[in-house]
This record gives sequence, structure tokens and C-alpha cells, in this order.
Amino acid sequence: MHIGVPRESDPGQRLVAATPQTVEKLVALGYDVVVETGAGADASIPDDGYVAAGATIGDTDAVWGCDVVVKVDAPTVSEVARMHADATIVARMSPDDDPALVEAMRAAGVIALNLNSVPRISRAQALDVLSTMSNVSGYRGIIEAAEAYAGMFGGQVTAAGSTPPARVFVIGAGVAGLAALGAAGSLGATVRAYDVRSDVAEQIESMGATYVRVDAAAQESADGYASELSDEQEAATQRVYAAESAAADVVVTTALIRGKAPITITAEMVAAMRPGSVIVDLAASGGGNCELTVPGEKIVTENGVTIIGYTDLPGRMPKHTSQLYGTNIVNLMKLLTPGKDGQVVLDLDDVVQRGITVTRAGELLWPPPPVQVSVAPPAPASAPAPAEPAPAVEQKARKGTGVLVAGALTALLVVAAVAFSTASFASHLTVFALAVVVGFYVVTGVTHSLHTPLMAQTNAISGIILVGSLLQIGSTDTVVTVLAVVAATFASINIFGGFSVASRMLAMFRKEA
Repeated sequence: MHIGVPRESDPGQRLVAATPQTVEKLVALGYDVVVETGAGADASIPDDGYVAAGATIGDTDAVWGCDVVVKVDAPTVSEVARMHADATIVARMSPDDDPALVEAMRAAGVIALNLNSVPRISRAQALDVLSTMSNVSGYRGIIEAAEAYAGMFGGQVTAAGSTPPARVFVIGAGVAGLAALGAAGSLGATVRAYDVRSDVAEQIESMGATYVRVDAAAQESADGYASELSDEQEAATQRVYAAESAAADVVVTTALIRGKAPITITAEMVAAMRPGSVIVDLAASGGGNCELTVPGEKIVTENGVTIIGYTDLPGRMPKHTSQLYGTNIVNLMKLLTPGKDGQVVLDLDDVVQRGITVTRAGELLWPPPPVQVSVAPPAPASAPAPAEPAPAVEQKARKGTGVLVAGALTALLVVAAVAFSTASFASHLTVFALAVVVGFYVVTGVTHSLHTPLMAQTNAISGIILVGSLLQIGSTDTVVTVLAVVAATFASINIFGGFSVASRMLAMFRKEA
């Protein structure tokens, strides 16, 4: 089969659905790739690069006459008319908003695969273009904010004086929000973030940001998105948004609920912000989270607040975004080509393939059936009712009493051991206690982002062993000294091995020369 890569028809779209790197992978799957002349020009990819990767360069008719056509944006009705029956079109589409296009694809008998509807399940992450675009948008949004902000993001200490770091507040800790707070933190800003899903607090804090806590929090719905807020939750979050935006230099909003943007920053909140502050509305494509956002534009309010509502942030970084998007396409084609023989095999029994299929062989398959993505399965109807839980206050009191009793018993045992033991045992016990304390503070002083759960546990143990063994190496007892040397050796191997593993992990993210 032939895969066609056309030039995007929207003159403002700088992305392309394939790069030379992804073309090589498509060819390895057994496909012949045809790229339209100049398709990658806006992404700084010349035609020669595609040819070197194994593709051929063709005109518009040659590309749209291929068995599979991969695009960034949805095709037009006239473009669909160029395709032959049973051909496959892969692109980002909005079937609910463009019924005329859906009908054109059905009537033409083509297989239409919508990349915007990839189910949010673990094994589909490699083809999730929404996450790809959100990741780039979050990063680019901070770049735009840094350009519009009148100061520096990182604090400076110089002979001429010092400047404080910028204070950035991020609303939403999805893919875009995490990318934004990571980029802002890397520039030296003080970052605070909030999400209605309280279970993402650990993700926020692991990246060095401060999680703003609110008592009323929403839960994640079954389709992987945050559920809508109740009136009480809405009031609580509005109070947080008002306080945080008034104190922030840069506010980044990312809230989208099934493509629609709820208002999180009102006109009154904007009026309370300092002159020179910046709002980056990453949800501008859905109408905007800020009440004053103008989608597609950057404006300055009467009180000097800059509101950035660009909807083409991924396209402002076309080279890398095209590479990431093209990789999503490759992963999809791997799924559709189980035999690696250049033949598309659509399996509608697969929830991922069914979830993205809009039309096939003249049949309308949209909307797809819902996919349960919640990690907690629903309780069976016949399950017995849970026992009445003890009141929270009573449970807390019981827990506190248990801790006090355990602490008292431990203290008595330690006192008894010291009082009725030899002087050498008391000395060893003191060394052990100091090793535990010092080891604990040494390990916990390492930032969370450098730990995996396994490394954190083993390094904590190794830190305690190393400190204790170093204190015992000078013992007059030969057996104690030998054991201390052996312990220090193995603990050091584990610790330095951890550094080696961390170095290899970091190397994976370094740009190749």
C-alpha cells in the first residue's frame, strides 16, 4: 500500500504529518510513502530529506490517490472527493462540529480515523495526539509568557542588587499544565499549581512546584477527564483563583472539559492583577478560561495585563511538533499493520481502533461506544453493603492513642537496654541511632524528581549502613572493622550504582549531536 503525506491546505498550518525519521519507520512497515512537493517546507524539512529517507515526491493528485492519507488537520470535502473508495484518511477531526465532512467521507466509502478520539487508556498513549499537542502548548505557552512579561523569570543576585523570581500560577495539572510548570520552573520561576483532581498533587510537587490545596475537589470521570464542579466546589476554587491570580506575575490556564473551556479567570480577577502581569490561556481553542480572552490574539487590558489567547502554539514549534505527531502516526500504523507487510487491517473489536473510526465502507460508526478508563471498576450490584465506618474523630483518636502507646513502649525498651547492658552495647546503640538519623536526613535531602520508589528505599537503607559502617571502621575489634569495611563497600556500590542509573536515564533525554 501507498501512504500519502499532503501539504496542509490551511495556509496558517506549519505542521506536517511525517518527517524523514518517521518516513523511515513507515517504509520499514512495508509501505511506500509519497510526500507532496513542499509538504515540510514550513517545518524546515526539505523534499530532499524525505527522498533520503525512502519516500518519493509527488503532486497533489498522486498523494490523494494513495491507499492511506495522513494529515494534521481534517480534510476538506473537496480533498475527500479526490480519494478512492476503501482508502483510509488519518487526521485530527471534529465529527460533531462538521457533519458535512462526515457525510462526504461516508458517501465516498473511505475509512476515516479520527486521532482526536483516541481512548485515554494506557496502551493508547503512544498514539495520543491530544497529549502531544498539549505538551508542546504548555511549553510554548511559557515561552510566550516570558517574552510578554516585563521582568526575568529567574531571580538574580548581582553587584547592582537583586531581583525576585517571577511567580507563576498554573491552573490544571494535565499534560499541558505539567509541561508549563516544568518549563517555568526550569527558567527559575516560583511555581504554584492547582487542579480540581486532588490526586495529582504528588505529580505537581514532584516537579518542584507547590500544590495549592482546596478542601472541595472534584474527581476524575470515567472517561479520564475531570468531572464538572458542584456549586460548593466552584465557589471554593473561585476564591483560590482570585487570591492566586492577584499575587501572580504569570497565570497559565489549561482547563478543558470535553473540548469546552469553563471560565476560571473572571474580568474582576483580571482587574485585580498587577500591571505587567501575563495570562496565557491554553484553552483558547475551546473559548478560553479567561473571560477576556480573544481566541487567536494577544491583547492588553486597560490595567496593563497581557492576555495571550493563541490557538496555534504547537505550530509555532513546527519542527519538533511534526516529529512528535509523526511518531503518533507511526505508532498507529504499527497497530493497523500487524503483519508488518504494508497492509492495513482494521480490527473493530479493538477498543482503540473502534474508538477512532468515524466511517467505513459507507457506514457511519460515529460516535464510538464509551470506553471505561477509570482504574476503579464499578462495584457489582449484588455486593453487600459495607459496614458502618467509625466516625472520623473516633478513628483519629484511636490512631493517636496507638501511636502514643507504641512510642512509650519503645522508649521503655531503649532505656532498659541501655541501663542493663554493657558500655560497648550502649556505644553501638548510640552509633546506630545516629546513623539512622543522619541517613534519613541525607536521603530525604535529595529532590523527589531524582527518585524512583525502588531507588528511594534502597538509597535510604544504604545511607544508614554507610554512615554506621564508617563510624565503626576505626574499632579495635578486628571482626567489627572487617564487617564495617564490607558494609561500607556494598553500600557504596549501591549508592554509586544509583548515580550511574540516574545518569543513564538523564542521557536518554539529551539532544543527540
